[in-house]
Amino acid sequence: MALFGTKKETKADSSAKKVAVLKKESGASKATRTVAHVLKAPRVTEKATFSADKNVYVFDIDTNASKIDVALAIEAAYNVKPVKIATVKVPSKKVFYRGKKGVAKAGKKAYVYLDKKDKIEII
Repeated sequence: MALFGTKKETKADSSAKKVAVLKKESGASKATRTVAHVLKAPRVTEKATFSADKNVYVFDIDTNASKIDVALAIEAAYNVKPVKIATVKVPSKKVFYRGKKGVAKAGKKAYVYLDKKDKIEII
C-alpha cells in the first residue's frame, strides 16, 4: 500500500483533457496549459463593446500567460486566428467598500485583433 502512488486515469478522463490542451512548441519552457487556464473571461465593458465593432475583443487572462498562449487559446476556443494580440497589465487599486478599506486585485488583459471576416460571439 503506497500513500503517494500514482493515480490511474480512465479513458474518459484522458479524452476530455485532450480536447482543450494547448502545447507551447516554441520557447524555453514546454508547458502544457488548458484554455481555461489562459482565458478567464471576456471583459465586458463599454469600451470593449465599442471596440468589438472594429473586430477587437478584450479578454481577462492569466497573469503568467504569454501572447502565444492567448493565440492558441483563442484558436482552440473560438476557431478563429488572431491577427494581432496586445497584452496589458491591470494594476491593483485601493478601494473603500461598506466601511472597510481593501485592495482590488491586479490582473492582465488581452486585446485580440481579428480579420474583418472573422467574428467572436460573446453572450
